[in-house]
Amino acid sequence: MLTDLDLVALDAEAVRASVALVARATPADLALPTPCPDWTLHGLITHMAAQHYGFAAASAGDGDPARWRPRRLGGDPAAAYAAAADTVLAAFAADGVAGRRFPLPDFAAGASFPARQAISFHLVDYVAHSWDVARTLGLQVRFSPQLLAAALPVALAVPGGGARLAPGAAFAPAVTAAGGPPLDQVIAALGRDPGWRSPARAAAAGAAP
Repeated sequence: MLTDLDLVALDAEAVRASVALVARATPADLALPTPCPDWTLHGLITHMAAQHYGFAAASAGDGDPARWRPRRLGGDPAAAYAAAADTVLAAFAADGVAGRRFPLPDFAAGASFPARQAISFHLVDYVAHSWDVARTLGLQVRFSPQLLAAALPVALAVPGGGARLAPGAAFAPAVTAAGGPPLDQVIAALGRDPGWRSPARAAAAGAAP
């Protein structure tokens, strides 16, 4: 069984992968569509940064919904995103976090979870969002087997049903990826198509001589 320190370290692996991928985006890339149909890459990065700040606040017991509001990325989105990532990594690594409860108003009003469960939510989100950014940019992302082994049961435990069809749902209905690689299984469980490719990049590749 993973220790609390193991879980924090694996979460950091996922977050750092997302930082490295965002750093590779050009200004033109920010308008690209992503596997999350409601967001361009700029919108996705804005959401990712907001979630980091929200989880960081929650780790200190701050349940103010304002902590989850999106912030402007400014003229250097990669730097703004890296700052948000540093904030949550430092918050999760602080002494005493493992014994706390995290208020997560972005999940539901009054929602509160043990630290281990809350950090696992963040971990699986950043496995998925790293994949989102990588696919948007036409890149690959690789994670350690330990990280994927931790992420998969969390992804599989996300409730299904009609809630996933509601406007603004965090995840679309799960798709089938039985027997596929662990990352594909995580992505499919969260409602993304493991075969998704950026339409803009596919068109550009098809037009190349």
